[in-house]
Amino acid sequence: MAWEDELFALLDDLEGQAEAAFADERDVELVDRSRAEYAAVSLTGRLMATAGQPVEVHVRGVGPVRGTLARVARSWCLVSGHGQEWFVPRHALVAVGGASQRAVPEVAWSPLTRLGLGSALRRIADAGDRCLVHTLDGERYEVVLRRVGADFVEAVTGDRRSLLLVLETVAAVQRREEG
Repeated sequence: MAWEDELFALLDDLEGQAEAAFADERDVELVDRSRAEYAAVSLTGRLMATAGQPVEVHVRGVGPVRGTLARVARSWCLVSGHGQEWFVPRHALVAVGGASQRAVPEVAWSPLTRLGLGSALRRIADAGDRCLVHTLDGERYEVVLRRVGADFVEAVTGDRRSLLLVLETVAAVQRREEG
C-alpha cells in the first residue's frame, strides 16, 4: 500500500502545480484584460464622472483654472466658481487635477454632450455678456460675442471693432458674473 500512498501524493503534488500554473495564467490574463479595458477609457468619460466636483484644470495659454466642473461635453467643459465661468475647449486642456477615479461609459452620456463649444458660445452671445477670450498663444480679448459660425466667433471689442476669432485657437472663454 505504500506505493499507492506515494502515487496519490505524486498526483496531489501534480494537481497542486497545475492549479498554481492556472492561477498564474489567470492573473496575467486579468491584468492584460484590465489594461485593454482601461485603454478604452476616454478623458471625457473621466470628466463625466467628475461633474459637480471641484477641479483644477490647466489650460494651454491660460494656466490653472480652479472651480467646480459644472458641465462636460465631448469637445468642451465648463468650470465655474468665484463669480466666473470658464468655457474650455478640450483641445486646450493640458491637465486635470481632482478628477474622479471612475469613468462614465459613453452609452450613459446625455445627448447634450454632443453639443459643441459653439452652442455654449451662442448662449453667451444671446445674453450679450462681456467676456474675456483667451487664445492658445496667451492673447486675451475683452469682447462681446455677437454671432457664432461653424469655425469662428464674431465679437465686438470695447472700441466697437469687429473681430473674428478662430475657434480652434480659443483656449478658454471667461465670463464673469455681474454685480
